[in-house]
Amino acid sequence: MEATASEQLVSNVPEFTVSELSFALRREIETAFPRVRVRGEISQPVFPRSGHCYFRLKDENAVLDAVCWKATIPRLGLRVEEGLEVIATGRLTTYPGSSRYQIIVDRVELAGAGALLKLLEDRRRKLQAEGLFDPERKRALPYLPEVVGVVTSPSGAVIRDILHRLADRFPRRVLIWPVAVQGEKAAGEVAAAINGFNRLAVDGPVPRPDVLIVARGGGSLEDLWAFNEEVVVRAAAASTIPLISAVGHETDTTLIDFASDRRAPTPTAAAEMAVPVRADLVAETLDYAKRLVGGVSRLLRERGVELTGLARGLGDPRRLIEERQQRLDERGERLSLATRQLVERRAHTLAAARLVSPVAVLLAKQQAFTSEARMLDSAMRRYLGEARQKIERAADRVDQLGDRLQRCGREFLQNCRRRVEQADKLLESYSFRSVLERGFALVRDQDGHPVLAAADLRAGDTVAIDFADGRIGARVTDGVGTAPRPAPAPRRRDSGGGGEQGSLL
Repeated sequence: MEATASEQLVSNVPEFTVSELSFALRREIETAFPRVRVRGEISQPVFPRSGHCYFRLKDENAVLDAVCWKATIPRLGLRVEEGLEVIATGRLTTYPGSSRYQIIVDRVELAGAGALLKLLEDRRRKLQAEGLFDPERKRALPYLPEVVGVVTSPSGAVIRDILHRLADRFPRRVLIWPVAVQGEKAAGEVAAAINGFNRLAVDGPVPRPDVLIVARGGGSLEDLWAFNEEVVVRAAAASTIPLISAVGHETDTTLIDFASDRRAPTPTAAAEMAVPVRADLVAETLDYAKRLVGGVSRLLRERGVELTGLARGLGDPRRLIEERQQRLDERGERLSLATRQLVERRAHTLAAARLVSPVAVLLAKQQAFTSEARMLDSAMRRYLGEARQKIERAADRVDQLGDRLQRCGREFLQNCRRRVEQADKLLESYSFRSVLERGFALVRDQDGHPVLAAADLRAGDTVAIDFADGRIGARVTDGVGTAPRPAPAPRRRDSGGGGEQGSLL
């Protein structure tokens, strides 16, 4: 009865497959933690060829695996480096391939403003010591520039504010160099834009700006960090075109403000500094602009609502793609390791392989030599026939062709002679005579067969001993064999039928 009750108890426990249990745990974790912010230190960052980033967040008691996909890395606004203490934002999930949980990171920020401020102050002192912020480097702005160059994002509100302010005060020709104003690529693009405007020719097809405006809207210290990068500050200091810095609001300060010729508290104020005031204001143009912005905004909102409704009925294919990408990275690492192991095993197998028998090598060389001799004979016949036909067709060039034929024949015969001599030397190297020259001897019985063992001889037998310099006869005075002598074994013949040789020992 106890055994029966135990069996019934076990049968009541639900049965899962490994995949079912893994995905059930995954749903529970993703439901319980759809959005989390984790503070920790970055450890062991890895950037495989797929472009994704794998690292760990750790503190003194625990470690959490983290993944940042390739498309998300440019939007982080911070470079993932070993030892940084950050706050990572993302969603928790599991990776069934290795039974671990992890966080999919879509945002990373430093764990406090103190670290950024210290880094900013150290960089400011370094650049100031180099003289990049000296007042003597500042240039005066032109009173009425013909062309205004703007370095900013083409999709933000900043460029619209600048364009509207320039149109209100004094319409001028504006060249916009679109750049990213936030993220990992922002600093390089802003520096490239400043250098690109300075490289424009004065009389080239694209007009050279008389003044530059580097603008961005307000934001946190992390959002404005691209304008504190050293490459941006050096590009602003080296600009030969007067430059106005309009990054953030009036309370925001970045290092480009110190290197620029003028600092504007806002992007709108930068436009006011660039051009003088215009007397009249065209009200109708502003009205059309507001209606256009409102209509586009309303259309975008309506389309956004429709898109959101359609997206609710669709699954999220990105999760499946992300898991397959992570599994592909793992398989790639395992494939690399398996390839090295396979090469090592093949190397051991090759080293342990036995050498080919010298008899087989000698027979193969003899067959190759015979084949080459036939080919040589056939080639000579064809060559002579063709030469004879050429001589008959060109009687007027008999002497000249005769000399050429003789010269070619001599060269061809010399080449054939060298090949025959090389083959003869190779044949000689495989002969057992070279073994005899090293002090060995070949013993043959009275029938001329090689003697392979002392047990094959008896007292009174006559044998012949071959040395390197000749052959001598001998009689066996004492033999160890007592059994009747077996009949001589038939000689083995190679399947190629190219000759035979006895054992050397």
